[in-house]
Amino acid sequence: MGGMPLFSDTSPVFVGRRRHLRLLADQAQRVRTGPPEILLVGGDAGVGKSRLVTEFAATRPAGTVFVGACLQLGVDGLSYAPFTAVLRQILRERGPAPFATAAPGGVGEFARLLPELGEPSSDRQENRGILFEQLLRLLDQVTGDDGITVVLEDLHWADGATRDLLVFLARNLSRPGTQVVATYRSDDLHRSHPLRRLLPELERLPGVGRIVLEPFTREEVRLQATAIRGEELGRDALDTLFRRSEGVPLFVEALASAESCPDDDDPDLPDHFRDLLLEPVHRFDETTLNVLRVAAVGAVADGIEHEVLHRAAGLPEKELEAALNVLVDANVLRPQRTGYRFRHALLRDAVHEEILPGPHSRLHLRFAQLIDERPDAVPVDRRASEQAHHYQAAQDLPRAMQAAWWAAIQARKTLAFAERLTMLERVLSLWDRVPDPSDRVQGLSWAEVVSRAANAALSAHRNRRALELVDEALATLPEEPEDAATRATRAVLLRQRGEARAYDVRGSGIPDLVRALELHPADMPGYGELLAILARECALAREDRTDTPNRRILHELAASGRSPLALAEMAIAAAGSDSPTDRIATADALITLGGAFMQEGDAERGRPLLERGIEAAKELAEPYLEARGAGNLSHFLREIGQHEDGLRVLEESLARHEALGWTPVRKAFNYQNRAEILLEMGDLPGTRALFRNNRVRDQWDHKNVYFIQAVEARAAAAMGDVAAARAGAGPRGDRSMLEAHRMNVVQLGCMAMLDAALAEGDLAEALSLSLEVAERVALERSPGYSWPLMEQMAVAVLLGREQGRVAPDGAPEIVERARTVAGLVRATAERLQVSGAVRPAYAASVRALLAEAEGAVPEELAALWAEAVARWEATPLRLYLARARLREAEALVGVGDRARAVDLVRLAHAVAAECGASPLARAAEDLARRLGAGLAGDTVPPPAPAGLTARETEVLRLLATGATNAAIAEALFISPKTASVHVSNILGKLGAPNRATAGARARELGLSGTVPNPLSQRS
Repeated sequence: MGGMPLFSDTSPVFVGRRRHLRLLADQAQRVRTGPPEILLVGGDAGVGKSRLVTEFAATRPAGTVFVGACLQLGVDGLSYAPFTAVLRQILRERGPAPFATAAPGGVGEFARLLPELGEPSSDRQENRGILFEQLLRLLDQVTGDDGITVVLEDLHWADGATRDLLVFLARNLSRPGTQVVATYRSDDLHRSHPLRRLLPELERLPGVGRIVLEPFTREEVRLQATAIRGEELGRDALDTLFRRSEGVPLFVEALASAESCPDDDDPDLPDHFRDLLLEPVHRFDETTLNVLRVAAVGAVADGIEHEVLHRAAGLPEKELEAALNVLVDANVLRPQRTGYRFRHALLRDAVHEEILPGPHSRLHLRFAQLIDERPDAVPVDRRASEQAHHYQAAQDLPRAMQAAWWAAIQARKTLAFAERLTMLERVLSLWDRVPDPSDRVQGLSWAEVVSRAANAALSAHRNRRALELVDEALATLPEEPEDAATRATRAVLLRQRGEARAYDVRGSGIPDLVRALELHPADMPGYGELLAILARECALAREDRTDTPNRRILHELAASGRSPLALAEMAIAAAGSDSPTDRIATADALITLGGAFMQEGDAERGRPLLERGIEAAKELAEPYLEARGAGNLSHFLREIGQHEDGLRVLEESLARHEALGWTPVRKAFNYQNRAEILLEMGDLPGTRALFRNNRVRDQWDHKNVYFIQAVEARAAAAMGDVAAARAGAGPRGDRSMLEAHRMNVVQLGCMAMLDAALAEGDLAEALSLSLEVAERVALERSPGYSWPLMEQMAVAVLLGREQGRVAPDGAPEIVERARTVAGLVRATAERLQVSGAVRPAYAASVRALLAEAEGAVPEELAALWAEAVARWEATPLRLYLARARLREAEALVGVGDRARAVDLVRLAHAVAAECGASPLARAAEDLARRLGAGLAGDTVPPPAPAGLTARETEVLRLLATGATNAAIAEALFISPKTASVHVSNILGKLGAPNRATAGARARELGLSGTVPNPLSQRS
C-alpha cells in the first residue's frame, strides 16, 4: 500500500508530559544515593503511559532499564510474568553471577521462574518468601553506580503472585539504587478489581507515589497533530479533532494520521473508538489482514515470535514478509528482537474481537498444537498456561483440561498458590464434561484433585475456600471406606479440613485430625506426617485460653494414651523410612516432643530432643522446621533463665539463614524471641533498635508482627517513652487480645497493655484489665508468660491499696477492685507451675507485693523482699533484680537498716542507668534523696527535681497517688492550708495547670510513691 501510513509513528515530537518526565528523572537521580522509590503510573487506555515510560527509558544509561509486562490476555495460571521477563533480561545482560550472589549456594529459588537455571528445591510454602527475599537481593546486586529502573507494564492484568511480590518489594526495598515504575489502566479497575484495593495500600508505604495521566489539552492536541501531519490544522478541524478524540493521544494519532481530518459533519467518522482503531485495518488486503488476526490470537504475552507466527499463518516466507512489511509500515505491528508486538494493546484487543467464531477456534487450536510441535518457541514456564488458554478458547475441552492440569503443576513449582488453585478449579469444572477425566490428571480421582486444590487454597491462605472444597469432596466419599486407597483419601481430606480449621480462632481442627488418624492406614505414606501434625496441634491446644471443645478432646486423647507427648513419640516411631516425607515428620515430631517436655519444666529431656530436631531439619534443608526449632528452644531457654544460651541459639540460626538467603522464614517469630531475651536482660535500647534496624519481611505473618509490637511497647515503657508504649500496646480499653484462642497472644498483648497503663498512671485501666484477665483466662496453662503477667497485676494491686490508704474517700472503687484482683492473683499463683530459676523469682516478688499491699509489718516485708532479691540474683533479669533491691531498701528503712538500704539503692541505680530504664533510675534517685545519701561513694544526695524543696517533693509524691489536700496534711502532719500552699507552689514550678498534670509529672520524675516496675513507667 502506498501513501501515508494508516497509523503514523507515534508523534515524532514528545508532546506534553514534560513535568512527568522530569518527575521520573528526578526520582531516578534520588534513588542513586537515597532509598528506593516506586511510582505507579495510571491513566485510561491510550492516554500515553507506555509512551511516557519509553521516553524516560531512552534517557537512562544503557543496561540500567529492565522491562516486564503482564499478559495481554490475562492467561490464568501463569504467575510472575513481568518479573520473569525482568529476570531473563538481567540474566541475558548481566550473566549468572548476580543470581549466584543473591542466592548463596547456587541458583536458589530463581530456577522456579527461570527453568534454564536448573531445578528448584522442593515445593515448600516457605520457599515463596525465600524467592521474594532472593529477588530483593538480586536487585541490590545489579544496581551499580547508575542505579536501575524496573518497569512493570499493565498491572491491571497482573496475577495475584505478581501483586504479592510487588507489595513485598514496596515494603522491603531499602538499599539505594532501585527505581520501580509500574503502569496500569485506571479505566479497567472495576469495583472488585484487586488492584483497586491494592493501590491505596501501596500508597501508604514510604517511597511509593502515584500519578494519573490526564488526556491532552487542546493545545497539546494541536502540537501532536502538527507533529504527525507536518502541518497546522485549521481551527475548525482542530476543534473537531479535540472533541472527537477527547484528548486521548492514541485516538488523536489515529484521527490526525488520516488523509484529511474530517470535520464535525463527516458522517463516516466512527463514534466508537474501537471502530476508529479498526477502520484503517479493514483497508488491508485479505492476506495481510489474516496475518494480523493470527498475530492477535498468538500475542498472549508481550508479542509473538516470528517463527511461531510463520508456522501459525501457514504462508510462504515471501508472502508472510510482504504482509509483515505492510503491518510494520502502517505502525500496526512493531518489530522486537525476534518477533513483533502490537502498537497498542487496544488495537490487538479490537482485532481479536473481530475474528469470527470458526476461525477464532481454529487459530487458538493451531497455537495450542504449535506448542507441542515447537516447544522451544515458548519459554518452558509459559507453555502449559498458554496451551490451557488456547485449548479452552478453541473449546477442545479434553486437552484444555489436561493442559490446565500441567499448568497447575507449573504453578506449584513457582509457588504461585492462588494461580495453582485457579487451574485446579478449572480442571474440576471440566471433570464431567470430558471423557476419561482421570486419565488426563495422571490417574487421580476427582476427590484427589479436590485435595490438591484444597492444599493450594491452604497455601494461599484461603482457608474458607479450602473448607468448601474439602466438604464437597468428603460428601462424595463413604464415612467408612472399605478400600485402603479411599480411606487414605478421606483421611487426607480430613487432615486438610483440620488444618484449615486450626487457622480459625472460632473453631478447632483437632476433631478432624483425630478422625483422620483413625482412618489413615498405618502402612500407607503420610501416616507419620499426620501423627506429627496432630501432636503439634494438640501441644498448641493445651495453651488455649479457655475451655474450648479442644479441652475435652485432649482429655480423651490422653486417657487413651495419646497425649501430645505420646503422639509425638508415635510419629517418630511411625516415620521409620528414609523418605524425605518421613524424615521431615520425624524432625517435626522431635521439635514438638522437646518443646512439650520443656513446657513442663523438664529441660533435661526436652533440650536434647529439640536439638536433634533442629539438626535433622538442617540436614533436610528445611528452613521452616529449623527456624521453628531454634525459636522454640530459645523461648524455653529464656523461660528457665538461660538467656545467653537462648540468644546464641537464635543468632546462630538467623545468621545461617541470612547466609543461605532464607532470612524471611519465621523471621518475625524469631525476632520476637530475640527481642524478649534482650528486654529481660536489660538491653532496652538494643530491643528497640531491633525493630528499627530489622524490618520484618514477612507480610503474611501478622500475628508475629503483633507480638513484636507488644515487646517493643514494653521496652518503650521501661525507658519512660509513654507515647511509644501506648502506640505499641494499642488504644486504651482495647480488649481484643482477650478474644484470641492462643495464650501467648493474650499474655503478650496484656503485658503490653498493662505496662502502657502503668506508665500513664492509669490505675483504673490497669486494675480493670487485670480483673478481666484473672477472671477470663486460664493462666495456669502457660506459666512462662503468666508469671510476669501475674507480677504486673500484683503491682497494680499494690498501687490500688496505696491509693486507698492515702486518699480513702476518693478511691473506694479502685480499692475494692484491687482487693478482688489480689485474691484472684493469690489463687492463681498457687496453681501456677514453678520450675527453673525465673519462675521462683516471679513467685517471690508476687508474694512480697501482695504482702506489702496488705500492710505487712516491716520485718516481714524486709524478709520477703530479701528472699525475692536472692531469687532474682540467680537470674539474668537485671532490671527485675534492681526493682526488688529498691523494694527491699524501702523495707529496710522501716526496720532501721539504713546502711544496707543505701547499698541496695546504689546497686539498683547503677543497673537502671546502664540499661536506660530512666523511670527506675529516677525512683532510685528519689529514695537516695530521702535517705540523705549519694548514689556513689561519698557523693551528696541527688538534688530535688524541678527546683522543688524537700517538703514540696514529699507533697508532690503524694499528689501522684491522687491524695487530696486533707490527705496530704494528715500524712505529713501539716495543716490543710499549708498543704494547699505547697500544692500551689508545685503547680507553678512545674508549669502544670492542675493537680492531675502535676501527678503525671511526678511519675515522670520518679516520685510515684512506690518503686517502678522495671518494665513500666510506674508500678
